[in-house]
This record gives sequence, structure tokens and C-alpha cells, in this order.
Amino acid sequence: MTAGFAPGDLVHARGREWVALPSPAPDLLRLRPLSGTEADAQLLHPALEREPVRPAQFAMPALDRPATQDAARLLAEALRLSLRRGAGPFRSAARVGVEPRAYQLVPLLMALRLPTVRLLVADDVGIGKTIEAGLILRELVDRGEADRFAVLCPPHLVEQWTGELREKFDLDAVAVTAASAGRLERGLPASQTLFDAHPFTVVSLDYIKADRRRDRFALACPGFVVVDEAHACVGTHQGRQQRHELLARLSADTARHMILLTATPHSGDEDAFDRLLGLINPRFAGASFDDEATRIALARHFVQRQRIDVTGRDWGETRVFKPHDTTERTYDLDAAHRAFHDAVLDWCLGMVEGAGLDARRRRLAFWGTLALMRCVGSSPQAALSALRNRLAADPDRLEEQIFDDDAEAAEAVDVEPNAGLAGAEVIGLAALVAQAERLAGASDPKRDATVRLLKPLIAEGANPVVFCRFIATADHVAAGLQKAFPKLRVEAVTGALPAEERRARIEDMAEAEQRLLVATDCLSEGINLQGLFDTVVHYDLSWNPTRHQQREGRVDRFGQTAPRVRSVLLYSPDSAIDGAVLDVILRKAEAIRKATGVTVPLPEERGAVTGALMNAVMLRQGRSRQLSLDFGFAGDAAAVEARWRDAAEGERRSRARFAQNAIKPEEVAPEWARWRELLGGPERVRRFVERAMSRLDAPLAPDHAGTLAAPLDALPASLRERLAARRLAGRLRLSFDEAPPSGAVSVGRAHPLPATLAEALLEGALDESSAAGLALGRAGAWRSGAVAAVTTLVLLRLRHTLTMHTRAERLLLAEEASLLALDPNGAVADLDAAALLEEPASGDLPPPTRERLVAAALARVEAARPTILADHARARAEALAADHARVRAAASGSARVTVAPVLPVDVIGVFVLVPGTP
Repeated sequence: MTAGFAPGDLVHARGREWVALPSPAPDLLRLRPLSGTEADAQLLHPALEREPVRPAQFAMPALDRPATQDAARLLAEALRLSLRRGAGPFRSAARVGVEPRAYQLVPLLMALRLPTVRLLVADDVGIGKTIEAGLILRELVDRGEADRFAVLCPPHLVEQWTGELREKFDLDAVAVTAASAGRLERGLPASQTLFDAHPFTVVSLDYIKADRRRDRFALACPGFVVVDEAHACVGTHQGRQQRHELLARLSADTARHMILLTATPHSGDEDAFDRLLGLINPRFAGASFDDEATRIALARHFVQRQRIDVTGRDWGETRVFKPHDTTERTYDLDAAHRAFHDAVLDWCLGMVEGAGLDARRRRLAFWGTLALMRCVGSSPQAALSALRNRLAADPDRLEEQIFDDDAEAAEAVDVEPNAGLAGAEVIGLAALVAQAERLAGASDPKRDATVRLLKPLIAEGANPVVFCRFIATADHVAAGLQKAFPKLRVEAVTGALPAEERRARIEDMAEAEQRLLVATDCLSEGINLQGLFDTVVHYDLSWNPTRHQQREGRVDRFGQTAPRVRSVLLYSPDSAIDGAVLDVILRKAEAIRKATGVTVPLPEERGAVTGALMNAVMLRQGRSRQLSLDFGFAGDAAAVEARWRDAAEGERRSRARFAQNAIKPEEVAPEWARWRELLGGPERVRRFVERAMSRLDAPLAPDHAGTLAAPLDALPASLRERLAARRLAGRLRLSFDEAPPSGAVSVGRAHPLPATLAEALLEGALDESSAAGLALGRAGAWRSGAVAAVTTLVLLRLRHTLTMHTRAERLLLAEEASLLALDPNGAVADLDAAALLEEPASGDLPPPTRERLVAAALARVEAARPTILADHARARAEALAADHARVRAAASGSARVTVAPVLPVDVIGVFVLVPGTP
């Protein structure tokens, strides 16, 4: 009870009616206008009001504005769509802008069954970990269990996260990066941090991990933290150690909710995996999961699924991911390029020989050889850049760049690595540079082969992404493809562009009917491409198998619009480096993937991998006897083979030990069905938008590609202003499919257009003065061939108070729309009221007859309010309590929920159906 009123009570204050909401203080009232929205809620102090705040009662419909059947249907849908305080088993359902799949509800159900949410979500790339985490965030915010949260992620994912939270979950989070933090902190009092001022934040891990920021953040950190790419926080690299120190400190607060997201939880490093599990619960770090009890305990906190796990018959998810065709294409080097490859290899082997037995010089020589040969295999332009930068060696970065392990410097993933070979000037270097310069201006057999493989794909309507490893190569390839395909929109996106410009350049491509993107691995994570592209070409082989998976995962993921996804691996049998990488790394990883369904990362022992690659290069080129010193390459090759076998066996054991058995498909399927029933599906949303726009003299018009054009400028001024505040104006292309065509906006029930239309029309019906020109009648009568006796349809808004019995008891308000059919005596009829409302009217009634029937119906409904309608509200409250108990599954320590109806119920509309045919 707050200031004399409980949540759900109707009160009169400041000349209008309000609904009381849960208040932050006992002497304050938090009120929402009866005909308003959450954004209109206000706090007031009753003692400071000029007129006393008094109880109010919702007025019954009046006869002054008769409602047609079209208006009645529109009012019923507007009521349903405008309610945001969900009364179903999930309070967040009305605020989520995406229809979740059944498997995506599993982490949410797991979270609701934990007293403190601690989850490691390790689903495969493209399954939807962001959606799964967003569902949990939205639900706990709406339940009042989280009032602040922070998402910690690599810097290149910050923009992606803020967009997803805003567009899909109606959560406006502030981006906290090195560029934005100063602006956000400006003007704040010394005692307040930006995390106090902004309850929802998405924070760059690279920014916040620094010592001077880490301590302050740990003190101000919200009680709910999501960590994306969590595997990058538990390694041995200095940056990863800093991240782990921060997360370990945050996880030490046992009341803090934490969700860790990663597609690669187990990279072969048992210590790193133990540290990851230790963030969930210290008992799991170093635990033996051969013990059944420990596995069961972990299963409450750990979910790991591959695509095959979520597309089986039990889930009914056959449409989630499109068929994926993978092929390989080869090309031949011409004589000039073969000679260049041989010359560079000879030069590199001379550097290796010159390193002698000095371990550090030898290690750098091996890395430098592989780095330079990799650039040579990519393009003459990349080779030229590497040769010119040879003297700028950075031993600490070289190994990471070679093996595509750039988690600590995501903005530099596509920079050409320097050769890293010692010496101020080496004999023959100038000749190699001159040779590369000549090839850079000549025909390129690799680029020509790419044009040949793309021509039939583009003719079939494909929209490809060509992934290159280096900036110089991407620029070279893009220039060639622009000439080869002058009618296509061709763009290059590399790490040379700021992150904002990369995203903007891709978004601009949506306007093109067909498009072709050349990108480096700066896009292999962070920007989803499934809405614009459907084909991946691996122009350069990645040396880390998971990077191939990440590239394809940008396109082959949840929400892909094309009927089929394709990927092509391009390589040359003439290239020693391509063949070595295929033999030592990619073929081995692919064999494990086919056996286990999982793409395993590169073995952690990179020294052995380096030696195995050097051995493969020399064997392929017939150079195995060229070196006078034995560097143990053959032994390294055998060691790497053993490590791949260990990785395959370890993955089999991991899948057996950590399979998701905590929640079965048959448990989730009913909850998914209830979610879909509450959301109403895309057809119901489309029907409402079409009807509402037509009534407002701005009908939707068919557009190209099966979309509909919405002329927002034709709407009444009050609506235009509301939509403009939500970034909607002009002519909008709409699609009511979850995977819209490029250039169209997917519209669900939480999209601003139907939400704003619903709020405005409901306001106009309840208070004509608040929305001039938008009024809908609340009472009416018509003939219907669907009834055999006079039937009254009653549209109700039910309010319930939910008490969450936790350590700090919380009181919440829930609302739902309900439609009842009453017989001539005022009893509830066993009829489908919604279907009766949709059944086309068979005729109109004379005004006197209509007024008489409606007046009698209003009297019956008023009499039924304290009895029949109150009983209906109590039954709904009991059902709602059962829903919450079922979802919580009576888990030990989880919140118990009690539900009570707020009486009397609100009668929104009364409509009389009279038997009759045309």
C-alpha cells in the first residue's frame, strides 16, 4: 500500500483518472493516466496536491458515439496491443520485438528457476545468443528483479548490442567506450558515476579493463551483468588476465546476476575452461564432471547446443536455419606468380638457416616465413606491404596475427603482418619488392578465378560476401569486382574504416536490388549480414577454423531471408602455403566437425603448429633437405596430429558430460505456444495495422517484393508527432515476416508503428479530448448470422497485483485484455467471443433499436460487474498464478508468486450481436 492506494487502484488527481503503479517510496504515488502509456507515468506527493487524491471508478461505455463492427474490432486489438504489463507466464512478452523460437526460451526458463541467475550460454554461432540474453534481461527488468544492467563486450560489438537491445527488446542502453565515456561523465557530481546515472549500459571490455577504471566500475557495477565473447576473458594473455580479474571480482558478489556468452567455451585449454566455469560458481572450477551429481548441478547453469540440437523433430524448428551448400574451388597460378612464390620461400628459408640455434631468432624466423608466405598467397599487394614493413617487427603480436588470434586487438585483424625477420638489410629483398611491384600491376589469376565463380552465382540472384585476410587484398579484389560487375552495388569494408562507417556502408547497401561486399575479418564478428547477403566466398583461407565458422555465421544465422545459403572455399594447389594450411589445420578441423558437429579451435600449442606448417610447406615444395640444420619439423607434425586427436576426443567427452538435459523440449514447447498465442502472430498484427491505417485515411499500399508502403505523412498531426519521436517518418516499407526483404522493416507487435497506433486509438476511445479525431465508439449493436440469440460481447481490461515473495518482497501490476460472450440472461456463454467479433456483420439496425439494445446490455453488464465479471477476474488470477508457478517449476530458492485481481474490472466496450441474415 502506497499513500493510501495499492497498485492497480484507480484514482482521480489533477482533474483526470489514473492507474496507481508500484511506487519507489511509501509517501509517493506513481500514476499512469488511465488512457495513457508507461511513458506518461508521473510521481506525485499527495500532501502537496491542491486537491485531494481520491478513489475513482472506470466509467462504463456511453451511447453518445455508436461503434460499428470495424471500430469494435479495432478497439479490441488496440487494447490488446497497448498493454505492456504482461499477465502471461512471461511479463516481457508484450515488449519483445522478435518471436523467439522454442529453443531460445530454454535459457530464459533456466534463469527463472535460479534464485540468482548465473548462466554460461555456449550455443553455436548464429543460433541467437544475443536474443537469449536479451529475453532474460527484458524479463527480469519487467519482473522488477533487475533495475540496472551492464553488457560487457569487445569494443567492435558495442554498437551491435545497443541496436539489438533497442530494436528487439525496447531497452535503451548507453554505449560506454573510450570515445563516449568522457561525454557521459561530463557534468555529473563527483559522488556519481555514469553507471549510476545510466541504468542500462553496454560497455567496451577494452575500455573498462584498465586498472584505473576497473576498480571504480566494480564498485558501481549493476546487479546484472552480461559478458559477450566470455572466452576472451579467461586466457593467459595480459589483456585477458585483466578482464578475468574484473569478472572474478564481479562474480564474487553472490547476489549479482551474470550471464556469460560464448560459442567456444572450451578451446582445449583446461585451465581457461575452469576459470570460465569458476565465474559461474567457484565449486565448478577444477571440478571432476565424471561425477553425476556435479554434472546435474552444472546443468542448471550451462547450456550448449549446436544447430543439429535445435533443428530436430522434437523442437519443430525445421525453418530456423536454411540449407547450407559448401563447395571448394581451385585455381592455377601462372608462371610469374609461381616464380614469385618460390623466390620468397627461398629467401625466407635463408633467413631461417641464418637464425642458427638461437631460439628466439629461430622462432621469429619461422613466424616471419609463415607470415610472409601467407601474404604472398593472398595477393601481390599484401606481399608488397609485408615486404616493405619487414623491419617493423613486433614479436609479441606476430604469432597472434599469423594464427588469426586477434581477440586483444580486434581493430587490427586485417593489417598485413610484417615478416618479422631480423637484419637491417638483407640481400635479395629489393629484388623481391620489385617482383611484387610488377605482379601488383599485372593480371591476378586468383582474382580472375573469383570473377569466374561469382558470375553464375550472381546470375542466379545471389548476394555474396567475399572475405579477404588483409586490407591491401580487399582493396585489390574490390577494384577488380567493380569492373567485372558494373551493374552491382560493390563495396569494400575493412579495418581501415571506423566501426561506425563500416556499419553505415553496409546499411546503405540495402537500397540496392543486388549487392556484392568485399570484407576482411573485421566483419567476421559484430555485424549481422543475414538480411542482405546469402553467400560467403573465402578468398583467403583463415588459419583458425573458428574464423571460417564466424565468417559463415554472419550470413548463415537465425533470420536469414534467402531459401539457401552457400559458401565457397577458394585455394590453389600450386600454393605451398594453401596446401600446408589445408593439410595441417583445416582438413583436420573439418573431420572433427563432421564427427562431432563442433568446430574446434586451433590447438593451444602454437609452437608445434608452426613447425608442422613449416614441414608441410617444405615437403610440398620439395625443400625438405634444403636446410642443413634439423629444426624438428617432422616431430612437430606428429605432435600436432596427436593434439587434433585429443581435441576430437575431448569434444566427444565434453558433449557427453555437458549435454543440455536440464530442460527437455516437451517442457518448452507449451511455453512457446503460450508465447505465440499472447503475441498473436504476424497476421494479427498486419490485420490491425491495415485496419488502423485505413480508418485514419492513410491506407497501406502494395510495394515491390511483397512489402507494403505506409504513408506516415498522411496520418493526423498528433500521430505524426508521436511516430517522429520514435524515429518513424515519411514513407515506410513494411513487412510482417520475421525475415523481411532487404530495405523493408519487420513489424511485430512491439514495433513502434502498431504500438503507437494502438495507444493512440485506445486513448481516443477512452478520452476523446486527449486524442482529437481518433475517437472509437465503445458501445454498439449489429446483426450477425453467427449467433442464434441476442449475445453481448464484453471487452474487459483486467488488472492483477503480483506479489513476488523473495528476500525483498516486490509488488507488481499486471494487465490483460479479455473478451467475454454473455447470453440474454447475462450469464457467460460457451462461445468463442473473438471469433464472433470477427464474423462479418450481416446487417445494420435502426438507430432506435440499436440504442434500446445497447442500453439494456449496459445495464446487464453493470449488474454483472461485481459478480460474473469479478468471478472471471478471479479465475484469470488463479490461472496466472499457476502459469508463474509452472514456469518457475517450484525451484528451490526461486521467487513464489501470488496473484490477486483488482476489482471492479474495467469494462472497455459492450457490443450486442442480434441474430439475422442479409
